[in-house]
Amino acid sequence: MNPQKVVQATRRWVQDVVIDLNLCPFARRELVNDRIRFSVSEADTEDSLLADLQRELLLLTDDDSIETTLLVHPAVLQDFHDYNDFLAVTDGLIQALDLEGIFQIASFHPQYQFADTNADAAENYTNRSPYPMLHLLREASLERAIDAYPDTDAIPERNIQRVTALGRPAMAALLAGCQQGDQ
Repeated sequence: MNPQKVVQATRRWVQDVVIDLNLCPFARRELVNDRIRFSVSEADTEDSLLADLQRELLLLTDDDSIETTLLVHPAVLQDFHDYNDFLAVTDGLIQALDLEGIFQIASFHPQYQFADTNADAAENYTNRSPYPMLHLLREASLERAIDAYPDTDAIPERNIQRVTALGRPAMAALLAGCQQGDQ
């Protein structure tokens, strides 16, 4: 695994999918201002990933220049169901560190599948990423962004409509294109 190529693919995904499709109206500002930390974990076990997550949460606590972190972990939790189960562990870590209400974790995975959808449904691409990753968000910043943006409740449905209109083949090609040259 080449961490630099993982970061390049993830950065392309943020630009080409998240920003260009406007899946997150708050992402562009943070990318342009270089306030997104792209951290690649070399963890190959859940325990080592949890240790990396703890380090990243503590770094965010201490460094206000970082708005948000994408903790990318290509070598662990490749199976989406295992990854999804691990999210409960991440919530437990946030509670154990007494960071509940300060940070939250959004989830992105190459095999992301919403409940009650088919695995090949286009709507799953709203949360599909080149690699498994944990998105660490500052809750206060998120609340400010939501307060300043009209009708944030419509974002998920609008995103589903957008990727469904593009179609699964186009979304799969867009996601695969993020990793071009990274092999």
